[in-house]
Amino acid sequence: MRIALGQMLATTVKSENLNRMRDMIRKASAAGADLVAFPEASMVWVEPGDSPAPQAEPLDGPFVTGLSEAARQNRIAVVAGVVEAIPGSNKAYNTVGAIDAGGSLIGCYHKIHMFDAFGYRESDQNQPGDGELLTFEMKGMKIGVATCYDVRFPELYRALAERGSEVIVQPSSWAHGLLKEFHWDTLVRARAIENTVYIAAVDQLRSAGSMIVDPMGVVIAKRGETEGLVVAEVTPERVAEVRRTVPSLNHVRHDVYERWRAATPMS
Repeated sequence: MRIALGQMLATTVKSENLNRMRDMIRKASAAGADLVAFPEASMVWVEPGDSPAPQAEPLDGPFVTGLSEAARQNRIAVVAGVVEAIPGSNKAYNTVGAIDAGGSLIGCYHKIHMFDAFGYRESDQNQPGDGELLTFEMKGMKIGVATCYDVRFPELYRALAERGSEVIVQPSSWAHGLLKEFHWDTLVRARAIENTVYIAAVDQLRSAGSMIVDPMGVVIAKRGETEGLVVAEVTPERVAEVRRTVPSLNHVRHDVYERWRAATPMS
């Protein structure tokens, strides 16, 4: 399977973002990609401190509908970060939606870990999800989804791997911060290594650089400081090969971990 990552910098104008994404969808399809992923909040940039509610849309709104039409026209699956409306709330869901090559919405993932760090408070703007996971099948591989700050929480990635994911697509908007470029590279590769999965981490064009990492932690494709596509092949054979060599998922000790948790007093 061929995956493309559409690295871009979202603006405050949804129509501009949608047009740029449509163009990248066409280019990804022309490059032979089966799936193209876009960053967290690629639908629209909401300034820190501002309510996202005026810009937010339901998943059957015009923005996701526009992406669905582009997916269908170009026969390519699309994964993208959107600002999803919550009726009656001034907050939104930080959502990743997945659309198949026929233009149908496969499902969505609501980001569960709010980025309340480095002097920022995402929880002031967004409502965390309830933990419902998103996985789907494509070209003989199982795909899981996570979002940006989630990468600091290995439990989510292990849950996706244990549900059969061989590729985890990670839309992100990795803002500048103390040593954060180093953290990005280390954490993305660590999540790939410890779960023996591919990580397809697509970032907003701000600091880190979108990359596709194989199950051994090898960066097989990366884009630097310019907007555009990252394209790479991912295969179930490579996942199987690595898992034969490093069968760490077979060595997980949930019985021991649960005993540790039960014995640890809550602070």
